Amino acid sequence: MSVPILPTISTSFIVLSAILVAIGWGLIAKRKIEAHRKVMYAAGVAATIFFIIYASRTVFIGNTAFGGPEELKGYYTFFLIFHITLATVGAVFGITSLWSGYKNNLKLHRKIGPISSIIWFFTAITGVMVYLLLYVIYEGGETTSVIKAILGF
Repeated sequence: MSVPILPTISTSFIVLSAILVAIGWGLIAKRKIEAHRKVMYAAGVAATIFFIIYASRTVFIGNTAFGGPEELKGYYTFFLIFHITLATVGAVFGITSLWSGYKNNLKLHRKIGPISSIIWFFTAITGVMVYLLLYVIYEGGETTSVIKAILGF
């Protein structure tokens, strides 16, 4: 079984973004504000690179359907929809956190920053699980449109 390069690269960028968010969280706890700012921007860049690779692959190549056992497909689909929802919410929170930090709106930033980080950690974890289920644990199914890959029709 070969592991496809684009999903591997894009998943690596999500993991990198989560690691950078964790580092940024540690930096702000130590009141290293400028270092925190730089690391969190880097986390945003890593997440953006993920999104560009993922969206480009989706548009130009398609998405990979679940190739595991048919009896697990329903569970996988539920998990994938959960991950997509979490990622969407995490992206909105993340952008809002980055923007509020950039604009020095610290009241909002301090309120949603920790929530954004936690959502992003779970997004990264579930994203890695989707990657493992599609490309490592089971061999990926056909590469097809997003709707067909997610819902099977």
